[in-house]
Amino acid sequence: MVNGALNAVFPRGRAARMAGVETTASGLQTAAAKPSVRAGVLAAVIVCLVTLSIATFEMSMGDFPSAVVIMGIVPLAALLFFACLLWSASQLFRIRRDGAKFALPFAICAVTLLALQYAPLQQIYLSQNFWRYRADRIRIVERCENGELQPNVDYNKNLIALSRRDAHMSAGGDIVIEDVDEGVYVLFLTSRGLKHYFSGFLRVPPNGDPKKFFEFADKPPTQLERYDKEWWFVAN
Repeated sequence: MVNGALNAVFPRGRAARMAGVETTASGLQTAAAKPSVRAGVLAAVIVCLVTLSIATFEMSMGDFPSAVVIMGIVPLAALLFFACLLWSASQLFRIRRDGAKFALPFAICAVTLLALQYAPLQQIYLSQNFWRYRADRIRIVERCENGELQPNVDYNKNLIALSRRDAHMSAGGDIVIEDVDEGVYVLFLTSRGLKHYFSGFLRVPPNGDPKKFFEFADKPPTQLERYDKEWWFVAN
């Protein structure tokens, strides 16, 4: 009776495997553990967040020598994301057997890929950077106009090295100025790369023209976008 009752409760062979039941070495039958995708989802989230962070803040790391570091980080991050995308695609074959939850890693990677392709990540960063430090930068411009801040870098008469407190407002801690009849042009750098490449927020004096800034004497800016009444984002 006992054996008969047990046999009735616990199926055997193929029927047991189909029912998600496993037989231990001692002959006891237990319910098989369901496969989990939690670790895969966590890994995909971490890889995608790192990828999006690098894509968003790449410009802020463009200052030398950070540019050398980013030249190594970006390809590695791209390879890691591509590997994660391929792995997550392979998990789609498990959906029929283990459930739709195994589509989650691929969905996370696909959304990230769409964001990298279509979301204006660097524009979001620039807008946040501009409005966050706008008041502080205006204060520095006023100090330049009243003569409190003067060029103080020996090898360049147009550079002002900011104090440690204000250094974070311009890449490298320096601002570029030009004092003309219309007023003072002040460039706060967002990146400063090799071969004299730069980008940043240029404060233009009233009746001034960003294209007349001395850095663009030989070549017009490749980027010119207005952010406020006297402020432009420029790049050479």
